[in-house]
Amino acid sequence: MKQHRTAMSSLAILASTLASAPLWAQDAQTQAELDALRARVEALEAGGARPSGDLTNFQIGQTNIDIYGYVKADFFYDFDFNQGDTAFVNNIGEPANATDGNFGATLRQSRLGFRTTTQTDIGELRGQLELDLFASGGAAELRLRHANIGIGDHWIIGQDWTNFMPLAQYPTTVEFNGPVGIAFARVPQIRYTNTFGQTTFSASIEENTADSDDPVFTAALSYDTDRYSARVAGLIGTVNSGGTDVDQTGITLSGSIRPWQGGLFQATYVTGEALGPLLIGLGDAAVGGVANDVDGYTLEFRQDIGDKWNVGIAYGREEYDLPTSTGTLSFTELETIHVNAFYNVTDNLTLSAEYIQGERNDATTGATFDGDRIQAAIQLNF
Repeated sequence: MKQHRTAMSSLAILASTLASAPLWAQDAQTQAELDALRARVEALEAGGARPSGDLTNFQIGQTNIDIYGYVKADFFYDFDFNQGDTAFVNNIGEPANATDGNFGATLRQSRLGFRTTTQTDIGELRGQLELDLFASGGAAELRLRHANIGIGDHWIIGQDWTNFMPLAQYPTTVEFNGPVGIAFARVPQIRYTNTFGQTTFSASIEENTADSDDPVFTAALSYDTDRYSARVAGLIGTVNSGGTDVDQTGITLSGSIRPWQGGLFQATYVTGEALGPLLIGLGDAAVGGVANDVDGYTLEFRQDIGDKWNVGIAYGREEYDLPTSTGTLSFTELETIHVNAFYNVTDNLTLSAEYIQGERNDATTGATFDGDRIQAAIQLNF
């Protein structure tokens, strides 16, 4: 019972802190999220929950609630251009971002999430709500990452990763975004998934990340074993450009192999038209009413070293047919390299370090610009 009161008090303090933190915006969305968290705490304190051994897991009635997340502190140094908390490669080359060296730190990648499961007559119902601190404007304010409902074994409704994204083959990095050349988006959607042995099929109707009055339709097929994985995904939709509807189509191919103990090779390739807003580089979907074709790819190698260490290198590239303007420059090519190492101090505490090099061009002058960064982090999972 003492443990129960202690856990409830900790959650109450967390909710109170969230409500009073001066750096977090108190807009309607944020307040709703705080009210939801406060309601959960009040329900727990009222005695409707009981510990299940793990103080981050509770049960209220027939619903299991799992609280998860991590606290992460990132420290970085930009040598050439200030890239921001997320090492945004598009910032490289812009005169306003030039520096002789700049140190920065952030805790905005820290996140908090809730998962629920409830057994019902129509099968298991699942819920997820996940927040981080990457709101706009560089402030540490709540931002919605995931909010979705799972129905049975097949349906997800709400905001989740786009079905077009090769999540299983996404490169591992210390920096938040990772390499360019890959789809990266969380969108409201309705998704159906079915698994047949080692093969999984999924299809979705999603909100378009570009300017569009119409939804996006996706489908994907994947095959997974302990040693190999392969996936193909397709997307079709339309975007608005200067009052004209432009076709949006794309294909992503991805795969991985574990050739020996602790080793991993994986690669992704994306190609299509008007896909820029879905990719890390955020290229324009269309320019002057013409769809902007793009090709992108990533390559990664990782290796475990003993039980504590993991090291890796990841490369990414995006190439567009038409230039995207950013500040005073316009790019058609983006490139990044991440070299990193992770050390597991304990099961839930990780130290990491990374060297990042980014390159972008200016389509108007033909010039190219490089930016270098080193980054270190400490992360505590719960």
